[in-house]
Amino acid sequence: MTPSPAERIRLAERLDGVAPLLLVADLDELRRLIAAPTPLAPSAPVGAPAAADDDVLLIDSARSTVRSRGREVGLTRLEHDLLACLTTEPVRVWSYAELHRSVWRDEGRERRADVQSLVKRLRRKLHELGTGVAIDSVRGVGFRLTDHRQPRVGGSG
Repeated sequence: MTPSPAERIRLAERLDGVAPLLLVADLDELRRLIAAPTPLAPSAPVGAPAAADDDVLLIDSARSTVRSRGREVGLTRLEHDLLACLTTEPVRVWSYAELHRSVWRDEGRERRADVQSLVKRLRRKLHELGTGVAIDSVRGVGFRLTDHRQPRVGGSG
């Protein structure tokens, strides 16, 4: 039985700082990550196979940078943690409380202004890269990572 995303986040929070940690949904995902030539490539649709590697959003956790289309920008720890959180489930809407807990590791806080400010800075950096990846607001709920290069399926938009 595969643990839910919430269970994986709780496990990661409990093990934070104890040792390096890689959480995967199943053995196939682990094999794909090991075979990947990059430090960390987000899962689809953000890191969907592209015609060239430059079209993929690459997060280098060791150097705290993000790269796309031959450009690279540095990230603060908070920006890195926010982007890493959003890429774990790119189409999922993350609430302010979930993002605050994952990025700042504060339990029971929901400081929307902190999250909004961080999202604004990270959006600016993603825009500098010229990537189609964006952080979309979901009114009254939170944010999600989307790849605007990918055609939307179903619904009007």
